[in-house]
Amino acid sequence: MPKPADPENPGARGRATLADVAAAAGVGVATVDRVLNARHPVREATAERVMAAAERVGYHGTRLIKHRLLVASLPKRRFGFLLQKSGDAFYQAIGASVAHFSAAARDVRGEAMVVYVDELVPGRIAEELTRLGQRCDALACVAVEHPHVTKAISDLAGRGIPVFTLLSDLSAADRAGYVGLDSRKVGRTAAWLIARTAQRPGPVAVFVGSHRYLGHEMCEIGFRSYFREHARDFELLETTINLDDPAVAHAFTLELLKRHPGLVGIYDAGGGREGIIRALREENRKGLAVICNELTDATRAALIDGFVSTVLALPVEEFCSAVVAEMVTATSGAPSLAGFRRRVLPFRIYVSENVDPA
Repeated sequence: MPKPADPENPGARGRATLADVAAAAGVGVATVDRVLNARHPVREATAERVMAAAERVGYHGTRLIKHRLLVASLPKRRFGFLLQKSGDAFYQAIGASVAHFSAAARDVRGEAMVVYVDELVPGRIAEELTRLGQRCDALACVAVEHPHVTKAISDLAGRGIPVFTLLSDLSAADRAGYVGLDSRKVGRTAAWLIARTAQRPGPVAVFVGSHRYLGHEMCEIGFRSYFREHARDFELLETTINLDDPAVAHAFTLELLKRHPGLVGIYDAGGGREGIIRALREENRKGLAVICNELTDATRAALIDGFVSTVLALPVEEFCSAVVAEMVTATSGAPSLAGFRRRVLPFRIYVSENVDPA
């Protein structure tokens, strides 16, 4: 036999229904349906009365509905990310991570729009920045230093769209901020490691993706300055530009090993690391002091197999979380939060003894 109705608690006779909520709120069932199922907007006061009634009568799923309504009330923000090299595992990891943290952002309904540029052509990067800026509330980019890029950032800033530089800073005065590592410190750390782990003083090679990446240039400056100050018995070879291309890096590394049989160290301050590792494997050149950036499947395996001695890595999740947090702040509209924001993260150091297998 069904339980008798309790006028103070309609849900006491069983599972509360939309009709119970409607009676408790003093509105029609259709209005309750619109509020609880977010079918059509209703007045804020009415929605609050319906939600209070739903809680009072014990309508199922009220807590989940309240959370959904709270999220729906948050401002929507589209965050654009212009990254390099779609085929690079490092940038793929960043793309996936910024998408995750954008969706999980507090205080906004965040959506990530990730675009990859495979060519280091300033005009193309500037075009993609401009195009992405038409669809986003804030942007973050990995870009080369060039007047075309500077103008694109300035134009976006003039339209009220903050642009953050990632990993490699730019000189553009209108950028909203920088999130990444202290590149000079990374370079000096790489030099310290080679000076102490090389089997003997001798020739050391340096790779950068491009000197138009200020981050790569600062890594090289820090690297060379350390050797000038503390390890002058090493011979630093002319810097090789590999365009962050594994095929180019592979060819240059094979030539390097042939021309300098006494080579004792390699520092890759940019990308193309997979090509360097492939050449070292083909020539079976273990025992060199080889420093690479970023922990990927390739660098992890090379550490374990002895072809790379140390990896200096960006903490990807911490970095992506910080980037999204800065973009949320920049689009909050609070005047006190305006101005250039610099967020420098500590990097991680991996060797064969502390890296986990994939």
